[in-house]
Amino acid sequence: MSALFSPFTLRGVTVPNRIVISPMCQYSADEGRATAWHMMHLGSLSLSGAGILCLEATAVEPDGRITPRDLGLWDDATEAALKPVLAAIRRHSDIAVVVQLAHAGRKASSDVPWDGGQLIPPSRGGWETHAPSAVPHKDGEAAPAALDDAGLARIRDAFAASARRAERLGFEGIEVHAAHGYLLHQFLSPIANRRTDAYGGSLENRMRFPLEVFEAVRTAFPAEKPVGVRVSATDWVEGGWDIEQTVVFAQELKARGVDWIDVSSGGVSPKQAIPFGPGYQLPLAEAVKKATGVNTIAVGLITEARQAEEIVAGGAADFVALARAMLYDPRWPWHAAAELGATVSAPPQYWRSLPSQHKALFGETVIGTR
Repeated sequence: MSALFSPFTLRGVTVPNRIVISPMCQYSADEGRATAWHMMHLGSLSLSGAGILCLEATAVEPDGRITPRDLGLWDDATEAALKPVLAAIRRHSDIAVVVQLAHAGRKASSDVPWDGGQLIPPSRGGWETHAPSAVPHKDGEAAPAALDDAGLARIRDAFAASARRAERLGFEGIEVHAAHGYLLHQFLSPIANRRTDAYGGSLENRMRFPLEVFEAVRTAFPAEKPVGVRVSATDWVEGGWDIEQTVVFAQELKARGVDWIDVSSGGVSPKQAIPFGPGYQLPLAEAVKKATGVNTIAVGLITEARQAEEIVAGGAADFVALARAMLYDPRWPWHAAAELGATVSAPPQYWRSLPSQHKALFGETVIGTR
């Protein structure tokens, strides 16, 4: 039996395999509201046969968007816009759908990537950004405003409010975004966090706000549904956040009931030196798994079925997440299952698509045409 295609239970949610469709920003929302693009994009991916579909970074307040086109879940309008998208998925797929709740911090108010991705000043329709400290992401950018106690409370409450909206929409889980140089990662990393109060300085203090946010989300979301956290396990910058600190953070999250750690890296500094290559972040996920025993998701240039199978079968991680590979091949789980001798779920409208040598892939009788 394929390890990659074995079931796994997270609290009250059981998924049929260990394939996660990684959250991928689409920069296609309208004032935070999901659009027809999300219906098409997410609808297609929901038919992929993966076990979990994780929505893109979804802002918990307007100022927390990376770009003006980011998806949001902060008010009745943004909640209502996601409702038909989830309803369409539910009608045709049993995939577990997770939402990644996020706040961009000092990396907010930026152009979409295909327009350069640069910070948009308020004079051009941008907004003032907020961060742990008044330290810009890179030289030449305007400094963010350092969050005061009221700002911390506002954002913490916004995460909890979005979690309650996620429950009303029927999401099976939540992933808290504490990676890629966004707000919660900014608190963790000494590169971005220069505070001298209870939220800065020592590792214990730098972890404080991200842990408070996790606790707020965990409390607001039903106990029978899982909540995970995405981390950048290292900044790839000397003197920054690293794997040793990540392990301590993961241990603290474990004590608070985290259901998975999604292990990515980088994003907090343009000085990062990332050693890209197939599975380059896998040792980080493996280190977290070995040190804490927490369920882990490995992500980063995982593109081949045998590669993914070895990761799960060898115990390096419990799940594998695919992003660009899934965009390029939205039926990647079908092809992986065919290669590994496993089965996947697919709607009956697609049963006739299989080549004869893969007729058992869906675990159903393949129907012909009249």
